[in-house]
Amino acid sequence: MKFALVSGQRQEAQPNLSGECPVCGSPMIARCGEVRLWHWAHKGRRLCDPWWENETEWHRAWKDQFPAECQEIIHHAEDGERHIADVKTERGWVIEFQYSYIKPEERRSREAFYKKLVWVVNGTRRKRDRVQLIRAWKEGVPVGRNPLVRKAFSDDCGLLREWAGSNAPIFFDLGEMEGLWWLFAKNTNGSAYIHLFSRAQFIEWHRSTATGAARQFEVFVNDILPKLIADYESRSRAQPLRWDPLQPRVYRKRFRF
Repeated sequence: MKFALVSGQRQEAQPNLSGECPVCGSPMIARCGEVRLWHWAHKGRRLCDPWWENETEWHRAWKDQFPAECQEIIHHAEDGERHIADVKTERGWVIEFQYSYIKPEERRSREAFYKKLVWVVNGTRRKRDRVQLIRAWKEGVPVGRNPLVRKAFSDDCGLLREWAGSNAPIFFDLGEMEGLWWLFAKNTNGSAYIHLFSRAQFIEWHRSTATGAARQFEVFVNDILPKLIADYESRSRAQPLRWDPLQPRVYRKRFRF
């Protein structure tokens, strides 16, 4: 963990400090070596949040894009269940940075627990993932007049197979400085809609304290993209065409509105 309570105050790990866990109150020690990121660890093997995974440099780099007061926030449910959110924004969105594989049942549990959840998923864990996802997007069909939103048809993509059933917005981080790959999962027929999206815009929307800027993400998720996809689906049903994976260019041309 990045933060522990030292004399009742949240503090990052420093050499020779002792603290306590903000979730369970157990003693924590500062791990400040030369190889791993400085962090807090429970004494012994205690793990008070089963959803927590070991923090990597990738986790820390993402967390540090947001104010410290938004990082590692304890979220309480009415029944007393508690978990640590990687980031919780002023608009109430929880952002979870998922580095490793997560089982579908745990993913669904988190999405049920956090009512407004956004996933940022490491897309570089397996060497093939980046190539597969970009190929699926390139061979997809542009949706409406936005060439950056496409309906992907390829099943040969591990990331899409693992995450297409989610009900939350998902952003794949392929290590590119400019963009993220947004898997928009709220569709009508199980197909994967992928949106090439600005990394800087994503961060700005979620760290902004301005009400108007922060609300743009909610409008985009709840209004703009659903309408765009619904319009596309309606036109597609009116102009049915059998998908031929050997002729993606012809298919894309037919449905370029």
